[in-house]
Amino acid sequence: MKIAVFAGSFDPFTIAHEDLVLRGLSLFDKIIVAVGVNSAKKGLLPHHIREQAIREVFQSNERVEVRQFSGLTVSFCEQVGASYMLRGLRNTNDFEFENAIAQNNAQLSPAVETYFLMAKSGLAHISSTIVRDILGNGGDVSALVPRSLLPYLSAGED
Repeated sequence: MKIAVFAGSFDPFTIAHEDLVLRGLSLFDKIIVAVGVNSAKKGLLPHHIREQAIREVFQSNERVEVRQFSGLTVSFCEQVGASYMLRGLRNTNDFEFENAIAQNNAQLSPAVETYFLMAKSGLAHISSTIVRDILGNGGDVSALVPRSLLPYLSAGED
C-alpha cells in the first residue's frame, strides 16, 4: 500500500491544502494529514481543534486519516509505515525551501521519498498566514477555507 504523509501546522487548513490532498489521492492509496505539534508556538487554533476540523473535511473519505505528531516528519513517516511525503509548492520560494528540507530528509531516511505537487491555478495565493491575517483584521475567509472549517474559525474570534 502506498501511504503518504502530508505534514504541516495547518493553522488553519485551507482549500489549497484540501486540493493537494484530493489530488494526491490519485498517486497514493492513503494520505495521512499530519498536524505538527510545536508546544512553543501559540497558534490560531489549538492542535486538537485543527485535527478535529480537518477530520471533518475528509469525513466521507476513508483514504484520508488525520493525526497529530511531534518531532521529525521522517520519523513520523517511519512510525506509520509511510514511504512518501506529499508537499505543495506555490512558487519558486517554496521550491527552494522545500527542496532543502527534502534533501535533508532523504539523508535522514532514504526510504522516504518526497513528492511535490504544484498548487492548482487560482490557489497559489492562499496560505494559512494570509488567512490568519485576514481573520485578525475582521475579513471574510469563506472563499479560502473549506466550508466545514468556518464554525471553528468563528469560535476562535471570541
